[in-house]
Amino acid sequence: MKKLNLFSLTLILILSEIINPAIAQNRARPVKSPEVLPDNSVVFRLYAPDAKTIKVTGTFMDLTKNIEMVKGDTGVFEAKSAPLPSDMYVYVFIVDGVKMPDPNNNIVVRDGSYIESRLMIPGEQADLYDVKDVPHGVVSAVWYQSPIIGMSRRMIIYTPPGYNKSKDSYPVLYLLHGGGGDEEGWTSRGRANYILDNLIAAGKAKPMIIVMTNGIPANAGSPGDRPLSTILKKVDTSTPSAMTTGKFEESLVKDVIPFIESNYRVKANPDNRAIAGLSMGGYHTQKITNANPGEFNYIGVMSMGLYNMFGPYDKEQHIAQLKALNASHPKLYFIGCGKTDFLYKGVTDLRALYDEVGFKYTYRESEGGHSWNNWRLYLSELAPKLFRE
Repeated sequence: MKKLNLFSLTLILILSEIINPAIAQNRARPVKSPEVLPDNSVVFRLYAPDAKTIKVTGTFMDLTKNIEMVKGDTGVFEAKSAPLPSDMYVYVFIVDGVKMPDPNNNIVVRDGSYIESRLMIPGEQADLYDVKDVPHGVVSAVWYQSPIIGMSRRMIIYTPPGYNKSKDSYPVLYLLHGGGGDEEGWTSRGRANYILDNLIAAGKAKPMIIVMTNGIPANAGSPGDRPLSTILKKVDTSTPSAMTTGKFEESLVKDVIPFIESNYRVKANPDNRAIAGLSMGGYHTQKITNANPGEFNYIGVMSMGLYNMFGPYDKEQHIAQLKALNASHPKLYFIGCGKTDFLYKGVTDLRALYDEVGFKYTYRESEGGHSWNNWRLYLSELAPKLFRE
């Protein structure tokens, strides 16, 4: 078969558009999606003339539900949401049962295997996460050797605005991701660097270094940065047993902290050392601080309750650790959880144990569930409380 030349291809396109004007219309007018209307409702669109059903679902609604999109004469499916509160959301289309990002939206975020389109609704909340005309910190991918885990590993480090030109030393926040995520979650979907840029510029948070590690001991780093040899081994990394070996917790104390304090200008003492994490990272935060009283004077646990859900649980040992931690007088112990979080009962049980022991904490309960909408909110509220006393 002979190859079609440029003239032949052009002729075919012209004839197809004469036969079907909708093709010409959609080629000339790109589909706009998402479109945020003045009342903060959102119109989603997708050109898919051969699709039978398309739905849209996202963190702006109950994730067990979705909005049915309606097909127009031109092959464009469309759906409109209710007016949305200011925030950052993610969403996907479900095309004949298959999930996909919005091809007309070139902004996607990733958290582990979740790759979704981003939606920003303007207003006060979104301003916390927006890119503003303020001094920006530097986000770096750094490799370090972990003798405890037995491999070279990758972490993401945020240094605050002015770090490279300054001789000052800074406090450090070790910020941990959740199950299924990796070291890039807090910058891709969590917007941690922009949250701190904006808070620091507003004088609401002290300049600090943020260290974001990979919490799965079997993984050297995020999917695109794992050595092929480790990928081919097909090591289990998603089950609770893979997340709770204890190796990550030991490595953070014996590998990560010494690396940071040897290679960065930091104030290497408990008053200038904080640790916080979401979900699995909240579990890791508890395990690390319970086993190392006095090492971190600022602690944050987000969406993680009593960890008896992860297997054998020694309550008496836990109480003894809490008493030792309490005796070290941490300056802040922050617990945050959404009202509809599936771990809400575990958080209630955790608080009951802390109350029983007389362990003081600050509790933040918010709307919503086990989601980044809450974890970004908690970081934006936690960061101003750090290193203040």
